[in-house]
Amino acid sequence: MTKEEKYKLANRVVNHALECGAQEVRAVISDSRNNSISVREEKIENLEQSIENGLTIYLFVDKKYSVHSTNRLDNREELDRFVREAIEGTRYLAEDEYRGLPDPDLYYKGGGPELKTFDGSFRSVDPQEKINVAFAVEKEVLGRDERIVSVTASYNDGMNETVMVTSNGFEGDRSNTYYGISASVSVKEGDARPGDAWYRSSLFYDGLDHEGIGREALKRALKKLGQAKIESGNMPMIIENRLGSQSLSPLIRALNGSAIQQKNSFLIDMLGEKVGSDRLTIVDDPFILSGRGSGHFDNEGLALKKRTIFEKGILKNYYIDTYYGKKLGMEPTSGISTNLVFEMGDKNLEEMIASLDRGILVTGFNGGNCNGSTGDFSYGIEGFLIEQGKIAKPVSEMNITGNMLDLYKNLAGVGNDAYEDAAWRTPSLLFDNVSFSGK
Repeated sequence: MTKEEKYKLANRVVNHALECGAQEVRAVISDSRNNSISVREEKIENLEQSIENGLTIYLFVDKKYSVHSTNRLDNREELDRFVREAIEGTRYLAEDEYRGLPDPDLYYKGGGPELKTFDGSFRSVDPQEKINVAFAVEKEVLGRDERIVSVTASYNDGMNETVMVTSNGFEGDRSNTYYGISASVSVKEGDARPGDAWYRSSLFYDGLDHEGIGREALKRALKKLGQAKIESGNMPMIIENRLGSQSLSPLIRALNGSAIQQKNSFLIDMLGEKVGSDRLTIVDDPFILSGRGSGHFDNEGLALKKRTIFEKGILKNYYIDTYYGKKLGMEPTSGISTNLVFEMGDKNLEEMIASLDRGILVTGFNGGNCNGSTGDFSYGIEGFLIEQGKIAKPVSEMNITGNMLDLYKNLAGVGNDAYEDAAWRTPSLLFDNVSFSGK
């Protein structure tokens, strides 16, 4: 189905829903394709492909709200019946006076710059070439060390194209692609089987470099040999850049309108308050060229804007969609984050390590949780003990505990090494006075 055909179908569905008694309607038509390949022991272990297309309609009927989806788009009579039955089913639901489409003035009106999030050659990449890439990554590792237990290399890609139409004036479309390659390696030392992985991604196939992924995964796994607990205590902690989202996600979740309205946020009523150290400055920027989270509008059609979320530790913005904006009496901003960009420091990871007399570099999280209401957290970690500015030995089976507000008030350093294989571009982060429990 072409883009023009999707727009035509979406508009027809919206008009039919209005004719059948809905007061407001949003229709979304999407196509997605995903491929996944994994190889192990020089054989294909897994090969999957999925192709999906479907319609989702959001119905607002007599102050009642429902969402319905179907992939039966070819038969007009059947699709019309689907819409009618969805509306009739909605009439049985409880009223919710806060449900409704956004104010049209807040919609994206078009005309934004091309953000280059879609690879037009996606469908033309040779499937055999994808398999060859996975085997090439595995080959980098095989036979390189007698302590290797297993190697798995994976290739994955995906494409999504979406058209959205609402009954109060919004029409928009977006498309994106991604490609990823990873290697996972486990090694042995006595009864221990430590392992690690490495990953790269790109929005464009031509930008995906698989060279060295397998070797890096092996290098990281071998460094873990000899892992052990160390004594409990409070000391500085560096979180590797690719793991920064683990510590950041509780903070971002606490900014969500649903968490605030449901009293499940430790950042309620803290706009304008200092909730972190001066090192904490984060901007939500949806307009980064080929950014993983880039776009012009959100899932409701609201125009996205570049916004400061934290400025020198001061909370500047929440993530508020239309529904929770009405419930909270707040202006909608958007219920989603896009590209989160830290204000960088002046040290890379090696220089941050060199700055510590004693601390722990965290390179992995092993379970745990954070209480959304209080910010209290407990996570299992693994990584390396730092002594006199150098990596001393690997550590594992340890926990960190504390409170998110205390953690970010103790943010003492931000690296210059933003992780660009994700929408949240976290650098290495240095926190003071973190409680570690071990022996």
